[in-house]
Amino acid sequence: MTTLFNYWHYFTLIIIFILYIGGLIAAFRQEKKKLIFPMAFSVTLVFSLLAIFSVVVVDKYTKVVKLYKLENKRLLSTEQIIYTGVVKNEGKYTIGEVIFEIKLVNKGHVTGNVKAGSFFAPSGFAEFFGGGANVLYKPQTIIKEFVVATNLKPGEAEQFRVYFDFPPYFRNVADFSTVRGH
Repeated sequence: MTTLFNYWHYFTLIIIFILYIGGLIAAFRQEKKKLIFPMAFSVTLVFSLLAIFSVVVVDKYTKVVKLYKLENKRLLSTEQIIYTGVVKNEGKYTIGEVIFEIKLVNKGHVTGNVKAGSFFAPSGFAEFFGGGANVLYKPQTIIKEFVVATNLKPGEAEQFRVYFDFPPYFRNVADFSTVRGH
């Protein structure tokens, strides 16, 4: 996975590292020797989680990507659906990967167009030991993710085309699309 850090990532990680070193120094200055290891472990855990959280937050506010001209076509001969569109980096920093996520939801059950066997879901016991009864199980929601652009510079746009198999039992489908940068 291509991930690009900008100077905000480095700035926050350096601040967190300085605070981490201060926490370790405070742990080793502890008068009770039994508490040194638990304190060092706690400081390491807290600052590791803080570093991961800060990278996610900085990504959210510095890597801004938008989706334009999204269209879909269904190819009946191959039972596939094709999504085409344009992604554009509207932020000030380069985006390592642009991920397009499409969620298809079968709304046939709302209109009464689904057969009785469509909603059978194997129990956790059967799925764990026997792989479930996948012959009868038909998922009503499908989520697909695709990397549609890499190293997208600020202000740059790129066209994409993705396709995947369309479930033949879907009727009256609702689709939800999102795009995000990493």
